[in-house]
Amino acid sequence: MPPPEAPPGLADVPLGLVEVRGAAEVETTGHGLCPHRLPAWARAQVPDRFMVQTSAESAGVRLAFRTAATELELVVRARRMVPDERCEIPAGMYELTAGGHLIASAAAAAGARYVFSFADPAGRVVDGPETVVRFSGLPAEDRELELWLPFTDAVEVVALRANAPVGPPAPDPGFRWMHHGSSISHGYRAETTTGTWPVVAALAAGASLTNLAFSGNAMLDPFTARTMRDLPADLISLKVGINLVNGDVMRMRAFRPAVDGFLDTIREGHPSTPILVVSPIWCGPVETAAGPTVQDPERSEEWSIAGGSEADVAAGKLSLGVIRRALAEIVARRQQTDPNLQLLSGLRLYGADDARRMPLPDNLHPGPDVQRLMGERFADLVLRSAVSAR
Repeated sequence: MPPPEAPPGLADVPLGLVEVRGAAEVETTGHGLCPHRLPAWARAQVPDRFMVQTSAESAGVRLAFRTAATELELVVRARRMVPDERCEIPAGMYELTAGGHLIASAAAAAGARYVFSFADPAGRVVDGPETVVRFSGLPAEDRELELWLPFTDAVEVVALRANAPVGPPAPDPGFRWMHHGSSISHGYRAETTTGTWPVVAALAAGASLTNLAFSGNAMLDPFTARTMRDLPADLISLKVGINLVNGDVMRMRAFRPAVDGFLDTIREGHPSTPILVVSPIWCGPVETAAGPTVQDPERSEEWSIAGGSEADVAAGKLSLGVIRRALAEIVARRQQTDPNLQLLSGLRLYGADDARRMPLPDNLHPGPDVQRLMGERFADLVLRSAVSAR
């Protein structure tokens, strides 16, 4: 069904004039454009229903175009993960940036639901109406804009409307930064997409981000490595560790060759591109104890604790401490033949001292304050110098 006609004063923009950035693949559908952060062949290999939705969510995906419009309207088919079919759907945040600065934002709830919880993991899609997102009162200034989609929602773009001509953006000259990580990099507990730490860093340093962070699913999956192998990048970063502990999915015997294999695959397509391995940030429950991370049964609110022990680590299970040491050893060994491989300790982004000042609200995920802190630090430690040296 076509979208309703544009309201008076607004005209439909041919979607071919709009550039989708931050996606691995853009699918033309019967409704419009559907950005994907994994290509179709990789989506076919996604192993569970949770990742089906989290990999579909629009972390770092934005629409780029040029206009002097003071009024914009975006029509989307959006889907949000919720625990049941009756709860209120939280609003997603759509944000406009110009020259790396936030100029407007609009909240709008998705119309469709992805019904999933770990108690009910079937992952049922419940269709709903299209969502209309409106921006008004924008400066009448001809400039390039990026419209960031909510990291919380899977979004299919149906229509873009404006009260002034819209043209394509200039070719993106930005430094291409591709990142992979967990829910921490995806943005869980951030308030907006531009408040997630990778976007904070990218906007601060003037980098063009492709964010391949998937909540709960930074698992060293081969299909993720092959996706990264095949996408262009000037810098690649991999934040490795916390999900392997969360799910207790590996032992040290499997972890070391899995890291090597992930890096080997990326190097097939990027033989000399700088790769930065980022070890885990501070997370008190599993610094020295093994996973999985579990909900504290004595609390009603979300509060993560370790499900394993230090004795389990001695027997080969993973804690964040042993992961950091193993990553340092792997990178040091590989640097003997790969000078473009580097290591950044996640503790430089958020460490024990930071945790005392700015504790994690659920004992696992950074809140908005820490997301911004991490982004600012990553820009200072890595991105600004990498962009300027390009």
